[in-house]
Amino acid sequence: MEFINAGFGNYIAAERIITVAAPDAAPIKRMVQDGKETGRVIDISCGRKTKSVLFTNSDYIILSALTPDKIYALLNGEKTDFTEENNP
Repeated sequence: MEFINAGFGNYIAAERIITVAAPDAAPIKRMVQDGKETGRVIDISCGRKTKSVLFTNSDYIILSALTPDKIYALLNGEKTDFTEENNP
């Protein structure tokens, strides 16, 4: 099982992620709100602005402070300049 660093010491199983989306679209906002009401949202942004929303195959929604591009790069095993010091 491969994990990706989603920031602030939080790791996500890469094989569980179905979709990575920007949080700006109205349908995504509705899905996040519905998820909060049913207790299916995990916020790992540590108080920072949510820049990406990750949907998992176990019906959980994960809010991250990393951009969708950075999550995509991590999922594809690309090298990134990500460190805890320059985390967005």
